[in-house]
Amino acid sequence: KDFSEQDLTLSTPMELVGFVHIEAGFDNQAPWREIAWLEKSCAQPFRSVAFIDLTMKSECFSKQLAKLGQFNSVAGIRHILDEDAEALLSSAQVKTNLALLAEKELSFDVQMPVANTKAVTLLAQLLSESPKLNVIINHAGWPPSEQVGLKAWQQGIDRLSQFSQCAIKCSGWEMTEINYSTPWLTATIRHCINHFGINRVMLASNFPLCLFRYSYQDYWQQLITHLYPLLGKETLQQLCFDNAKHWYHLTMT
Repeated sequence: KDFSEQDLTLSTPMELVGFVHIEAGFDNQAPWREIAWLEKSCAQPFRSVAFIDLTMKSECFSKQLAKLGQFNSVAGIRHILDEDAEALLSSAQVKTNLALLAEKELSFDVQMPVANTKAVTLLAQLLSESPKLNVIINHAGWPPSEQVGLKAWQQGIDRLSQFSQCAIKCSGWEMTEINYSTPWLTATIRHCINHFGINRVMLASNFPLCLFRYSYQDYWQQLITHLYPLLGKETLQQLCFDNAKHWYHLTMT
């Protein structure tokens, strides 16, 4: 099913004033086509994170970066790591390309399980070696519900939070097999805040996949209703808007 920005509607007291689009993989051979469509069809302020293949040879990678750099909305790139995280993060070619990404002042949205200790070690090494590379962890690093896995995730969050150029985005709950409870969801978000600090944590919808469980309106309403008593209005404003504006360089007109 196709979706457009017109499907992103919120009612009072919530208001949508901009958004960040994370690549949907429309055409991974020519990822700029997705960005071109967005910039042609969207009227609201937005930023985009484009797909790029991190395993490409440096010359090809540079050419794709240059092509993507022609679009005003591009703030960063994503290449989903997930089960390939260890292999990709230990690749010399991937490290070289990420260093080039840092030079271009583009961020990297990293999607991988933070409970994977070896992958976290590799990512920590990368962050240490590339202090100018901004990394945004997607989907809270896939927090597990099992106690053993949860402990590894918590330790991974602690380790990655020590790098000031690393932020974390909490979303994607509907993509897990966990039938998450309010206490589990709240504890997960609070753990991220306690370690990363309030300025490096974002809440996101992962629209349209959030529709597996809630409408866009109901998703945000449920999230804010659960978190408001614990965090308050100003903190929620940071989590839902201010931090995304900062990390993705969203310009409001």
